[in-house]
Amino acid sequence: MTYNDVLANAKGCVGTHCKACPVCNGRACGSQMPGPGAKGTGTGAIRNYDAWQKIRVNMDTIFPLKAADTSFELFGRSFAYPVFAGPVGAVNLHYGDKLDDTAYNQILVSGCAASGIAALTGDGTNPQVLISACNAIREEGGIGIPTVKPWDAQTVSEKMKLVRESGAFAVAMDIDAAGLPFLKGLNPPAGRKSVEELAKIIKDAGLPFIVKGIMTVKGAMKAAEAGAAAIVVSNHGGRVLDQCPATAEVLPMIADAVEGKMKIFVDGGIRSGVDVFKALALGADAVIIARPFVTSVYGGGEEGVKLYTQKIGEELRDTMFMCGADTLADITREMVCL
Repeated sequence: MTYNDVLANAKGCVGTHCKACPVCNGRACGSQMPGPGAKGTGTGAIRNYDAWQKIRVNMDTIFPLKAADTSFELFGRSFAYPVFAGPVGAVNLHYGDKLDDTAYNQILVSGCAASGIAALTGDGTNPQVLISACNAIREEGGIGIPTVKPWDAQTVSEKMKLVRESGAFAVAMDIDAAGLPFLKGLNPPAGRKSVEELAKIIKDAGLPFIVKGIMTVKGAMKAAEAGAAAIVVSNHGGRVLDQCPATAEVLPMIADAVEGKMKIFVDGGIRSGVDVFKALALGADAVIIARPFVTSVYGGGEEGVKLYTQKIGEELRDTMFMCGADTLADITREMVCL
């Protein structure tokens, strides 16, 4: 099987919303939700993708001949690439009923672990979603990052207990999920968190904590104040607020402001190893990719995950080689044109 075979297979089983496009750039789905689209005008996902494409890389091959090393360390774990699969929920609603969240997370977590990376798993109103995700992570020796929604304090506490029992090496909260319809109007209330509330959640979690959904320097500073070990520069793929900047547009200023304080991830429209290189050059430590992994799981199962991961990894390695970066630490901002 090749990655093109994975895409062809996915076209027949991802439902009516996703088109399993050769490049997932947001144009075919627009504002279509349910589905992989973006909120409102549907341009958020498109702008994320386009922003990365406007950045160019600077080729320089006058360097000693060495193979590029793409290995990455995070919270005491080693990974083949600075690439993680993003959390996706309600896959049967958005991508077709071939899989439910339990089956999807089982394949994704296992496939990522076998490929030398890790998956962030989703959460939902059905408690079984996080339970099954944590079970999948436990089976892989803790190689996975459960992502918990910003529920009320009691619900978060109960879910964090499941996370700890899974042996996961880190935990995340997509704080921007406050904009998702199913979190609004809940009783007890869910959604936005104060710095104090977030600090308590992070302390009680007892694990390296990743705050996902940071789009401003001020937001990054508040996450640091709360005790986050890492942030994800993310606008939730354009799905929670229309007319946000692209993540590539805000990453450099956030990275400059928080350098050394915590790890920095970025997501949103990253679709190739060249894009990964650009993100690292702009200050990210690693990237998160979500939608293409859905296509890979639906079209090829664990093998699809492996093929897509290898594709991204080889593209990153080739870009590093052609730009004079022997290791990830060698990638600097001067290697890209803004």
